[in-house]
Amino acid sequence: MPDNSIRNWFASLAGTSDRPSVLVKALGKHDRRRMLKHFLALDEADRLLRFGTVLPDEQIHAYVNKIDFKRDIVFGVVSRGFKLVGVGHLAFAPPAPGRAAGSDKKRVAEFGVSVSKSARGQGVGSRLFERAAIHCRNNDIDTLYMQCLSSNRTMMHIAKKAGMEIKREYGEADAYLHLPPPSPGSVMREAWEEQFAAIDYTVKANARAAMKWFLPKKRS
Repeated sequence: MPDNSIRNWFASLAGTSDRPSVLVKALGKHDRRRMLKHFLALDEADRLLRFGTVLPDEQIHAYVNKIDFKRDIVFGVVSRGFKLVGVGHLAFAPPAPGRAAGSDKKRVAEFGVSVSKSARGQGVGSRLFERAAIHCRNNDIDTLYMQCLSSNRTMMHIAKKAGMEIKREYGEADAYLHLPPPSPGSVMREAWEEQFAAIDYTVKANARAAMKWFLPKKRS
């Protein structure tokens, strides 16, 4: 018998929940260009909230180019027009002293998320976090960690909603969540979600390509 979270997730896919479904897909190297466009479109305030500092464009380029897709996982949410409107970066590292107390694993995960202004208020950030958490759970990671400015109300809301332990100091907040071991339900949920998201991604990509093909080309 699936637990309530699995039932609720299938209800959201069927369109029977109060909140419309937000599909989250794992991204790859071929998505770097779209990721770059997403980050470059963030204004100074949003860059500060996402990175803890106002990164200039050249450092945004460097950040995206250095993402190691073999080591880390990047999740994305695409709009109907096939634009990335949400990106969650899940980075893995050994536990640092004083961080994520209680973890007995060799690795912990750190999560960072950004959402385009056009997609806010739709649960995109929360869904990206949920996908990151279930991926960690299914891959023997027992602690998910986030660091952000205390003024980042969206991240603070996500952290509190998830039941993360939060420590505030000098304008910054450290939050971490201890995850349970995987279950058949959690493994099934992640597999189905990736499959649905991959189909959605392909349909939107093909629709975008078809639109470009049929639109009249600009004359030089």
